[in-house]
Amino acid sequence: MTADTSWLESMPEVYDRCLGLAVFAPFGAELALRAADLRPTRVLEIAAGTGIVTAGLVEALPDAEITATDLNPPMVDYASTRVPGPTWRVADAQALDLDDDVFDLVVCQFGVMFFPNRIGAYREVRRVLEPHGSFLFNVWDTLDTSELPAAVYAALAEVLPDNPPDFGTRIPHGYADPTRIRADVQAGGLTVEELDRIELVGTSPSAAQLAEGFCLGTPLRFQLQERGDLAEIVPKVAEVTTRMVGEGPVEGSMAAYVVRARTAL
Repeated sequence: MTADTSWLESMPEVYDRCLGLAVFAPFGAELALRAADLRPTRVLEIAAGTGIVTAGLVEALPDAEITATDLNPPMVDYASTRVPGPTWRVADAQALDLDDDVFDLVVCQFGVMFFPNRIGAYREVRRVLEPHGSFLFNVWDTLDTSELPAAVYAALAEVLPDNPPDFGTRIPHGYADPTRIRADVQAGGLTVEELDRIELVGTSPSAAQLAEGFCLGTPLRFQLQERGDLAEIVPKVAEVTTRMVGEGPVEGSMAAYVVRARTAL
């Protein structure tokens, strides 16, 4: 586990409270509906985070057996209390401690961008999927296509002009090439059947809450700690973000790719 993939201590709570509804819930609901259309009975979720998609899967698939996993123990601890019902376990998507041919659906929301070995993770997905099983996942488009995170990173560039952090463009929004995604999935033994670009609207009670979420609830936090005192940096970022997008509730368009792949027979 690296700093780019770590959620420690209070980070899951901040992530969920500040970014859950604002950034991830709209896409999570959309992904759960796509999962329901496939009518799976045994579902594995990888990189489940705080359980935003998991909750949608529980509601959309009341009769399915759901196993939810994440690499970070604090995420699993937090999510298992937030979304009871599924089997929760700590697991590395690149080396799943699960039997072959077990699941008819694997789901991943905004997680594959964090895998150092994506093709290896896709091979693991292929291994645990039964014949004719499906893999459903989404990834962010480039940072400039998502207004809310783009505003926070623009504020960071103003607050830290000599050394702006690159986590956003390098990791969450750094896997936005459909051609590369198709090639990687195919190299992992899966066949892409659908690859759709969608735009949804995210809302937040305030720009300051968005800034808190990104700065303290994601691995961006570790880059900021290298640049100074979080207690000084975060309020400045919140102030500049508010100046950019306005006081009170804020909303913005966000873009992502949604992929449905099947086991290649």
